[in-house]
Amino acid sequence: MSFSTLADAYQSFDFSACFHSVHASEVRNVLDRAGSQAPLDTRDLLTLLSPAAQDFLEPMAQIAKNLTCQHFGKTISLYAPMYISDFCCNHCTYCGFNANTRFPRTRLTLEQIDREARAIADTGIRHILILTGEAPKKTPLSYLEDMCRIMTRYFSSIALEIYPMTETEYRGLKQAGADSLTVYQEVYDKSIYKAVHPKGPKSDYTFRLLTPERGAAAGFRAVNIGPLFGLGDPASEAFMAGLHARYLEQTYPHVEISLSLPRMTRAGGAISPRHLLSDRQFVQTLLAWRLFMPRLGITLSTRESAAFRDQLIHLGVTRYSAGSRTDVGGYHVHTTGTTVQFEVTDTRSVNEVAAMIRHSGYQPVFKDWEIF
Repeated sequence: MSFSTLADAYQSFDFSACFHSVHASEVRNVLDRAGSQAPLDTRDLLTLLSPAAQDFLEPMAQIAKNLTCQHFGKTISLYAPMYISDFCCNHCTYCGFNANTRFPRTRLTLEQIDREARAIADTGIRHILILTGEAPKKTPLSYLEDMCRIMTRYFSSIALEIYPMTETEYRGLKQAGADSLTVYQEVYDKSIYKAVHPKGPKSDYTFRLLTPERGAAAGFRAVNIGPLFGLGDPASEAFMAGLHARYLEQTYPHVEISLSLPRMTRAGGAISPRHLLSDRQFVQTLLAWRLFMPRLGITLSTRESAAFRDQLIHLGVTRYSAGSRTDVGGYHVHTTGTTVQFEVTDTRSVNEVAAMIRHSGYQPVFKDWEIF
C-alpha cells in the first residue's frame, strides 16, 4: 500500500467536526502520555491540532523542548538554498515562477554554478539545497547530474528541490552526489490542489504525492516534505503532512524524515493566501508534530521573520536556512535584475544567524554529514 491509499481515505473526512469535538480533558490525556514518552497515534495528532489544544501551548512546548534535546541535543543545522533555473512549465497560481508570469528567465551555466557554489561555501555553509522550476527541457537529468558533481567540490550534503522524477532518475542523481530530497505536496486537499495547479505536469496530484516514496526507494539518505500553509485549511493540512511523515518513517526506517512549515509570502503574479496560519497556529503545529514524532527533523526557512525564528529555537526546530537568496544566481552571479520565487523575511547573514543560535544556548552545525 502506498501513501496514496491512506491519503484518499481522508479526502472525505470531516476535519472541522473532528477538531471541534475535542475537549480539554482529551488534550490533558494526550499530554500525559507524550510527557511519559508513550507513542502517540493519529487520533492524538488530531487532538493536538484542535482548537482545544491552543490553551495548552506552554505544557506542549515544555515536552517538545525535552524531546528535541533528547533526540538531537542542543544543536541547529544550517543550510542555504541555491536556485539554478527559474524556467517552469507549470501554472501554479501561488508561485512567482509560474509559466504565466512574464520576466526574463535564467538558467545558470555550469561555470556560473561553480562560482555561485564557491560564494556560498565561503560563508561556511556545507549543506546546500538546490532548486529549479519544472522544465525538463531546460534542466534535463544530464544537466542536474553535472551540477551535483560540481556541488560535491564544496558541500558535504546536497539536497534537491526539483521537479518530481522516476526512481531510476533519482538513482542517477544520487550516484552523482545528491543525498537528500525535498518535495512539498503544497496542499493535500485534492479539490484545492486541482484549482491551484490548473495546467502543467504538476497538476498530477498522485504522481507528486508519491515522489517522496520514489526518492526513499532510490536510496536518498533524507527526505523532507510539507504543505504550503495558505492554500488549504491549516489544521487539516498539518494533520495530513504529519500522517505522510509518519507513513514514510515507518515504511523507510533507514531514511531521515523531516517536515517544513512554509507560509505563503508575497511573489510576483501570485495569488494571496486563502487560509492564513497565525503565529499561534504555527507554534501549535510545530509542537504537535514534535510530540507526534520525537525523531522528526523540523525545518524553518527565512520566509519567517528574524524575531519569530529566534523565539522558535527552543520549541523543536532542528534546521534553519541562513543568508538565503531566492533568485537564480542571487549570491554572486546576478545580484540585481532577477525575479525571486518568494520574498525572504529574515535577511540576516549566515554569521548573524549562527551568532543568534549560540546566544540562545545552542550550537550551530555547518556540517554533520559527509559523502564518501
